[in-house]
Amino acid sequence: QVQLVESGGGLVQAGGSLRLSCAASGRTFSSYAMGWFRQAPGKEREFVAGISRSGGKTYYADSVKGRFTISRDNAKNTVYLQMKDLKPEDTAVYYCAADSVPYTIVVITTTNRYDYWGQGTQVTVSS
Repeated sequence: QVQLVESGGGLVQAGGSLRLSCAASGRTFSSYAMGWFRQAPGKEREFVAGISRSGGKTYYADSVKGRFTISRDNAKNTVYLQMKDLKPEDTAVYYCAADSVPYTIVVITTTNRYDYWGQGTQVTVSS
């Protein structure tokens, strides 16, 4: 059973920064790409950032490109999302997710590709 546990969310003023962490357990972490998604009230869950198994490839939604950075530490079974220059429209529950297919060389941005999800962490950006 795979478990993903997010942490690091909170309330921050516009222009501020937060770092989210997602600790994984239950299968070989380094065999799977990982992703961060978010869901705002009344909206569908959307892709934010993804990272390949080794960390050598990263992908971002246009809305966060240049402000967010995804990284991973395979020795610690943890994936991170560094968020800078936060905007009120970044307010959402943020989820980390694990790809359902091991050993892929690409990062998929659709939610139905991911089979394990964390419980989510709230990020609120005040104006």
